[in-house]
Amino acid sequence: MSSQKNHGIKLSLSGLIITLGIVYGDIGTSPLYTFKAITSGLTVLKPEYIYGAISLVIWTLTVLTTIKYVTFTLKADNKGEGGIFSLFALIRRRVPKAYLLALIGGSALLADGIITPAITVTTAVEGLSVVNDKLPVIPIVIGIITALFMLQQFGTKFLGKSFGPIMFCWFMMLAVLGVSQIVQHPSVLKSINPYYGYILLRDYPGAILLMGAVFLATTGAEALYSDMGHVGVKNIRWSWLFVKVTLILNYMGQGAWVLEHPESFNKVSSIFYSLMPSWFIIPGIIMSTSAAVIASQALISGSFTLISEAMSLRFWPRQKLRYPSDVKGQVYVPSINWMLWAFCLFVVVYFGSSSRMEAAYGLAITITMLSTTILMSMWLRFKKANPLFIGLFLFVFLSIEGVFLFANVTKFMHGGWFSVVMALVFITIMYVWFNGRKIKNSFLLFIKIKQYIPLLHDISLDKTIPKYATHLVYITKANNTDEIESKIIYSIINKQPKRADVYWLLHVDVLDEPDVFEYKVTTFDEGKIYKVDLRLGFKVEPKIGIYFRQVIEDMVKNNEVDIISRYQSLRNHDIMGDFKYVFIDRIVNNDHDFTTHQKFVMQIYSVLRKMSIPDWKALGMDTSNVYVDAIPLNTDIRSKRIMRRCAEVLEEDEQCAGSTKDAVGNSF
Repeated sequence: MSSQKNHGIKLSLSGLIITLGIVYGDIGTSPLYTFKAITSGLTVLKPEYIYGAISLVIWTLTVLTTIKYVTFTLKADNKGEGGIFSLFALIRRRVPKAYLLALIGGSALLADGIITPAITVTTAVEGLSVVNDKLPVIPIVIGIITALFMLQQFGTKFLGKSFGPIMFCWFMMLAVLGVSQIVQHPSVLKSINPYYGYILLRDYPGAILLMGAVFLATTGAEALYSDMGHVGVKNIRWSWLFVKVTLILNYMGQGAWVLEHPESFNKVSSIFYSLMPSWFIIPGIIMSTSAAVIASQALISGSFTLISEAMSLRFWPRQKLRYPSDVKGQVYVPSINWMLWAFCLFVVVYFGSSSRMEAAYGLAITITMLSTTILMSMWLRFKKANPLFIGLFLFVFLSIEGVFLFANVTKFMHGGWFSVVMALVFITIMYVWFNGRKIKNSFLLFIKIKQYIPLLHDISLDKTIPKYATHLVYITKANNTDEIESKIIYSIINKQPKRADVYWLLHVDVLDEPDVFEYKVTTFDEGKIYKVDLRLGFKVEPKIGIYFRQVIEDMVKNNEVDIISRYQSLRNHDIMGDFKYVFIDRIVNNDHDFTTHQKFVMQIYSVLRKMSIPDWKALGMDTSNVYVDAIPLNTDIRSKRIMRRCAEVLEEDEQCAGSTKDAVGNSF
């Protein structure tokens, strides 16, 4: 197996169109609700305030999206892959504690994935109220979201090809609608000047709170980094120029409409739909709903990818994964799909309208952006960037994102609590799973294989021990080639002795790089003991059974191993020998002394284990030949007190405290 490289995706017209469909769904649909959210907070209407609101949106898109993400963050690619977990993978060996930032940012991103489909689809469908205010918006939204989640199990290949062209039409529509209003009020072009944003922040009472609504314009910026591996850096950078222009034109158009209709801008249900001529309302609603569905699909798919990466990095309990199509990187996680669906419906039903959902939106993604900023500064330091530049980078973006965080925190009681609660749930799961495994692994004792080779060789030839399997495969956690866990030796020798003709030690090493796909074989006793190291990138599909079979086939071709059955009757017909896989399940000792923190972690960890699938199933092993050997974490626990033996004749030993007669009714 050789390492595969998927980075360096070339710039192309088709690549640009595909990028529009994959990357920009969230940020591209923000005009549906952002400007309405901003202006609903304006009780005093002045042209300078409208210019200032648009200016804040323009420069937020410029500073956070263009400068931070498109210019700098996209440079932190992990062999072509992006996202907060990929960024963490680049630095985790040098800053192990950075996992806290990664799991906080990843958890907040998952929380955002719950709210985005709800608010985007609801806002789009609410356009129907412009046509008929008696139409049942919420039931329609529930129907669309349910259908969208049901489609996930079949993959989106049949729809994916149309996402790019649809989003291209969407962005063109944004530009045309914006220009149609700008020509009626061209003075709105003044909003390009950041001075008007300064005026709004300086003069308007409580203007800082408006920043929470302004932030809605850039909530999808993280997707530019997360989806880098799917479309390539160049396609994102060039397509962003087009997307940004269309977004700015539309925001200016909405501002121009407000200035032209000062008496009604706070009375209409949607400023966005007010830009449309009456004959275009229905087509506009259809286009908006299509864009909202594509944006939701991008967030849902992104959540699946995030969970898949989290599992590879040991942040999330093992879940069943499916690969519904041959689309690169597409994965489906059934448990996460239906969890997101349930929470999305809760958001829709509980909040009831997009205007109420806006309060719950933005807070989580602000936390993700702050986490990304700090992780980026660490990456820049290890890239030996100028310390002054790193300091400036931190100061600028932490200041801006800190203001947005403060503005969004003020919405906590109005709905922001939901995203915080969801993020805390995900943070707890990731923290406990990561640290629970660390606590268990702290009991791992690795020993040199060499000293046990003669013993294993003798067991293999000892006919007095019933044969356990022809080929016995142990899954080992030992990273060093010449080591093995003591628990494996304990399983083979101290429990029921397990005789096999050939012993295999299979080690799976998940690397920080995304797409490595290779193996190494070490022979300790030819024909008897082998170790196979599979080196897989953190995005490689975990089908260990299939990969191990490929290794065996390669070794057979090279005449390195004989896998024909050792039973003579079967061997005469060239029947392949049986393989049995053993997984060591290290169970927690009830009598082990944990600290209070460790007890808390391990108690929740044990609950999460019941919700996760077994390691052997997660690794794609054949269930018919897998055996799980339960062994205590510590097999050598001894009492701290020394028990004294009484004399055989109790009456003659005055030091014995009591007799068996006194213990009647108290025995086990």
